[in-house]
Amino acid sequence: MTGSTPAPFTADDYRARMARATREAADAGLAGLLVAPGPDMVWLTGYTPPAVTERLTLLVLTPGSEPVLVVPTLEAPDAEAAAGSTALGLRPWTDGVDPYAMTAALLDGRGRFGVSDNTWAMHLLGFQRALPHSSYAALTDALPMLRAVKDAAEVELLAAAGAAADAAFEEIRKVPFADRRESDVAQDLADLLRRFGHSQVDFTIVGSGPNGANPHHEVGDRFIRHGDMVVLDFGGLKDGYGSDTTRTVHVGEPTDEEQRVHDLVRAAQQAGFEAVRPGVACQEVDRAARAVITEGGYGEYFIHRTGHGIGVTTHEPPYMIEGEEQPLVPGMCFSVEPGVYLPGRFGVRIEDIVTVTEDGGRRLNNTTREMVIVD
Repeated sequence: MTGSTPAPFTADDYRARMARATREAADAGLAGLLVAPGPDMVWLTGYTPPAVTERLTLLVLTPGSEPVLVVPTLEAPDAEAAAGSTALGLRPWTDGVDPYAMTAALLDGRGRFGVSDNTWAMHLLGFQRALPHSSYAALTDALPMLRAVKDAAEVELLAAAGAAADAAFEEIRKVPFADRRESDVAQDLADLLRRFGHSQVDFTIVGSGPNGANPHHEVGDRFIRHGDMVVLDFGGLKDGYGSDTTRTVHVGEPTDEEQRVHDLVRAAQQAGFEAVRPGVACQEVDRAARAVITEGGYGEYFIHRTGHGIGVTTHEPPYMIEGEEQPLVPGMCFSVEPGVYLPGRFGVRIEDIVTVTEDGGRRLNNTTREMVIVD
């Protein structure tokens, strides 16, 4: 395995991100940040370590000090090749050395530190042994908006990923659905995402007929039938940034009820989009979409939040859900994806990625939201 630099940013970009993260940590009362391999490290440094390793790799950010990447010596060459490497100091360590003691030497022994959510338990326990007077907070709790507001370059990378997913939908609607397995259509979707530039396919949900009533249905060997509603939810990473879109198609002509439910979800999705503007609380997007479905008589069948953030991962803060009072800020990017799920019968979901602009919102998915008939 080798490291990679998924996004075309410069060392200055990464330096600015690390400086901002350090400032926000101090403002939140944290003594510093301990960032393990994962999306936070990619966003802050441009470095993607090997996917699975028990050896400690850790970005250490503390006020008044240079950012430091603690890295196993055998992985140091990949770290040095990362776009943000010149914006930080590397501290290689060799097998036989205690990396937790090395990390502790970089820190004041007391204080509360932010720790990235995906830090392995064995590493967090190692920090606790080396720093017995310290305490820790998950970054999602301590700095939930750290990656939420994208700059112009990030928004355009997300827009390009969205356009690639749109191109995949335009092609998938041309293929046969009836008498094929869900898994066959899912493979078609994955192939199309890669054809249009995705380096990573994260999910290809194909929920046909009653399977569409499960929002996170795992594709299987069910044969799609004439008369089925089919939920298509798919996305992944293109140039390091995520796509995620959902359209619900129908094999042949829909019944009156199926068309009515689809129209209701489409109206709810439009209402959620129209609620997007700076200063509005995230929960208002959820409320706007949910009100339409509730007024239409299907409120009990809308069983998930209206949206989630997206960036270097396909799910991240902010979340469009009741109780989230974080105000929308220009540059935030998130899904708007209401749905109705009728157990044992069918489901409908329509999803676009939206970014907050200075005076409203901009959709990053632009395929039709009307009912699409497939063969």
